[in-house]
Amino acid sequence: MRIATFNINGIKARLPRLLEWLDETRPDIACLQEIKTSDETFPVKDIEDAGYGVIWHGQKGFNGVAILARGDQPVEVRRGLEGEPEDEQSRYLEAYVKGVRVASIYLPNGNPQPGPKFDYKLRWMKRLRERAAEIWAEEVPAILAGDYNVIPRDVDIYSPKAMADDALMQPESREAYRRLLGDGWTDSILTRHPAGGVWTYWDYQAGAWPRDAGFRIDHLLLSPAAADRLVDAQVDKAFRGREKASDHAPTWVELRDI
Repeated sequence: MRIATFNINGIKARLPRLLEWLDETRPDIACLQEIKTSDETFPVKDIEDAGYGVIWHGQKGFNGVAILARGDQPVEVRRGLEGEPEDEQSRYLEAYVKGVRVASIYLPNGNPQPGPKFDYKLRWMKRLRERAAEIWAEEVPAILAGDYNVIPRDVDIYSPKAMADDALMQPESREAYRRLLGDGWTDSILTRHPAGGVWTYWDYQAGAWPRDAGFRIDHLLLSPAAADRLVDAQVDKAFRGREKASDHAPTWVELRDI
């Protein structure tokens, strides 16, 4: 079973690239972030015509997450995180798919920091950890997949100095991420590539893609029941180089059948 995460950076603008990727790689489950469309304008027919059932949590022009299942229909478990009733940003969607609990996550960027946006990022990570603990306690195969907007280690970026002041690399962001791992979640890409040097994002600016000046912010965290089935974890890097591509590359894990 292949489960992937892909920050699509606008599903309507990148729809041809998304459909290409689905057709060429055939993930069993795909978690999308930054769909940047309202619920009403989500291209559900195109996704279904590609052979996927889908649920989504949209927001016009910003954020937004979705979960796709090949030949199946995701069963929604939760939409949004508890803890801040006034938070209307579409950043979390959780479903039961093909015997696996899956969450599609678009964690706040947090810039500029310090400031209210960074404070919101840290509060959101705390709320995610609380929900993750509830899922972990169920002892089910589970995957928390998405764009975490956290560069976990210096070896997860081409130049630590270049992003030293960015919210993605602050000690508080990294510590919040480490707490998730400390709670028993497995960073699948880290498991397969402990030395680092694997990127999932390349900015559109300053020739980042041709220079391979990227970093790793898209993560798939596995519960123990999923980690025990881990076969591989990689990045579909070549898709970042296609015409009008997202600035992220699809990232995936393969698990032995549940």
